[in-house]
Amino acid sequence: MKTLKGPGIFLAQFIAEEAPYNTLENIGKWAQALGYKAVQIPTNDPSFFNLQQAAESKTYADEIKGKLLEIGLEISELSTHLQGQLIAVHPAYDELFDGFAPAAVRNNPKARTEWATQQLKYAAMASANLGLNAHATFSGSLLWHMVYPWPQRPAGLVETGFKELANRWLPILNEFDKHGVDLCYEIHPGEDLHDGVSYERFLEAADNHPRACLLYDPSHLLLQGMDYLSYIDYYHERIKMFHVKDAEFNPTGKQGVYGGYSGWVERAGRFRSLGDGQVDFKSIFSKLAAYDYEGWAVLEWECALKNSVDGAIEGAEFIKNHIIKVTDKAFDDFAATGTDEAFNRKILGL
Repeated sequence: MKTLKGPGIFLAQFIAEEAPYNTLENIGKWAQALGYKAVQIPTNDPSFFNLQQAAESKTYADEIKGKLLEIGLEISELSTHLQGQLIAVHPAYDELFDGFAPAAVRNNPKARTEWATQQLKYAAMASANLGLNAHATFSGSLLWHMVYPWPQRPAGLVETGFKELANRWLPILNEFDKHGVDLCYEIHPGEDLHDGVSYERFLEAADNHPRACLLYDPSHLLLQGMDYLSYIDYYHERIKMFHVKDAEFNPTGKQGVYGGYSGWVERAGRFRSLGDGQVDFKSIFSKLAAYDYEGWAVLEWECALKNSVDGAIEGAEFIKNHIIKVTDKAFDDFAATGTDEAFNRKILGL
């Protein structure tokens, strides 16, 4: 068994214009002072972290890595959630998702997808330059508007959607394979990869690509009413990243999973700071340890009620206290009698 690495923190929800959240070095010092050992870096803002430069310049990658090591931090992974979203966008969402792309490719879905594809390829190269072995992203979606079958979905529609999604991702997955990095899809409502069944559909369409792996975030599974613990039993071999994020689901006679278009505070399902929700993290950390999960435990802070700074402060200690330092011996070794094949056969009466 292996001891999980952590705590790490995903920086996306904390970056801001004011110090100490305005530069990677400043926010790194802030995170390290709270007890974090690694940062997961979003890559959508070149002024914060230049993804293309990290891909094309080992010197730049080494400088970034070195500055963080001087602070006392590692890089757990890079993230292209926003760019990955743009690999597949249904036209109904074009205007909303255009904001994730640079102005030059807005109002041009083909150019936007080409830009996003190149961003993901840069991410594979940058991850390799930084010595990382896993990367976080979203799958994008062509089918989400059809998730609830009314009107009835035409025969073959889902198969066509996943075939197209796989065709768009396969060149990217091959690039990640070339650089020895696992591409980890965050299973998330709004994406075509939003549960285990949809992930398996994608795997089948993508020829079970060895780099098509998973970012495990139990909050999104809990809010769908899924068994987020047995999910680990099913997919532990593909889980290469872990977002430690809490949530609660309190359905009433008026609303359930879909939330009645309510804001986050009023919804039956809400994201919460660590320890304030319903996720059974003791069992999760136990399962991941038992399955030899080798990666980081990374806080992703999202909460409808608590402020982000308190969430980050509490999150570092929460993760630290949940990481199991695995044992290197069996608890009953003191009673071992010592055996060999002849002794075993004698016990069995053979």
